[in-house]
Amino acid sequence: MNVLSMRELLGEKLLVKKISNRIIKGFPALKHKYFRYFLAGQCISLMGTWVQRTAQQWVFYDITKSAFLLGVLGVFQFTPMLLFSLLAGVFVDRFPKKKLLLITQFLQMMQAFVFAILIWSGHIKYWHVLILAGVYGIVQTFDMPTRQSFFIELVGKDDLISAIGMNSTIVNIARILGPAFSGIILFKLGPIFCFLINGFSFIAVLIGLISIKSYYAGIRKKTCNIMDDIVNGLKYIKSQKTILTAVISMLFVGTFAFNNEVIIPVYVKEVLHKSAGVYSTLLSASGIGALIGSVKFASNTKRRLNVIFISSSILSMCLITQSFIHTYYVSILILIIYGFFNIIFMASINFIIQINSRDEYRGRTVSVYSLVLVGTTPIGNLFAGTIAEYLGSNASFLLCGVTTLVLMFFVLFKFKEVFYS
Repeated sequence: MNVLSMRELLGEKLLVKKISNRIIKGFPALKHKYFRYFLAGQCISLMGTWVQRTAQQWVFYDITKSAFLLGVLGVFQFTPMLLFSLLAGVFVDRFPKKKLLLITQFLQMMQAFVFAILIWSGHIKYWHVLILAGVYGIVQTFDMPTRQSFFIELVGKDDLISAIGMNSTIVNIARILGPAFSGIILFKLGPIFCFLINGFSFIAVLIGLISIKSYYAGIRKKTCNIMDDIVNGLKYIKSQKTILTAVISMLFVGTFAFNNEVIIPVYVKEVLHKSAGVYSTLLSASGIGALIGSVKFASNTKRRLNVIFISSSILSMCLITQSFIHTYYVSILILIIYGFFNIIFMASINFIIQINSRDEYRGRTVSVYSLVLVGTTPIGNLFAGTIAEYLGSNASFLLCGVTTLVLMFFVLFKFKEVFYS
């Protein structure tokens, strides 16, 4: 090798190192090797999850032709979170999170394959979908708080905000690409391939988890029974005004502002008179906005509590505005804005709860976050689905937006000393 080629090779290596250092400086969680392993596996798995999630809603609505039953599907999928989240928090605090994640990811893989087999058989019924959605909900009840509280064990408190932001980034890349791929696969190949793709995608996250050899494991000793642990966790949240404010805000917004998966299929068919491709495009538009928001969040170093009121208010206004729209391209723009502030709101809540929690309570506080984020979805889905069934999708957008806005002004008034501290 001559001197010139050696210099070129050295220059290329220096350029790559310089770019890597800039990326790590902007997103410091990436300097942690095992976090990168976990993130890479999640990126592939979440893509499959969104492919299946989009297909599931469309297949179920195609079978039932009922917006009300679409809301009932949400009840089956998310009621386990409402019932078992507090119990899950105790398990997360008591057991190694890596082992719990290996179990939950494997069970989700099996659920996807069973779904595919039922579709392949040609005898899938709506109640099959309801039962499988319930199984998924039970597994997610334990998986979500475990994943969320695992970040701090991989990166530490200093890089937690970056880890949450990076995780939100890959979630929203999946939200963009997943529905888009799902729409193409539904049209070209059929729904069975959506569920098969999701099943195989879990192999990546299982490999990523197995590759993690060492990390700080926050495991709480069993000093009392499960019920006492649950009660102590709730008492701790009540005693911490900042955490309590974040939880109540998530409760209201999660219940009434996060029902687009129920409303949009009805909106596409009844208002826009379009097909599965437009449905997946609208979901992807929300994902684009969320991706932009998550990248902004991941590169930020400060997070004030008043961000959650501002972002939730804009979310509400997006829903109210959407209720008056009958145009495809304007809907895309509104959903991009909605997605941006959706992720700013959720990531801010997540960070505020985790950074203000003591280590021995983090699993339980994050499980309450999961409870109010996902566990209240049955109520919200039933609310939105019933309105869409009898008054139409635009009325559902309007009432969800107005309800969220009114409740967040109540939170601002009730906890104004926390917001302005």
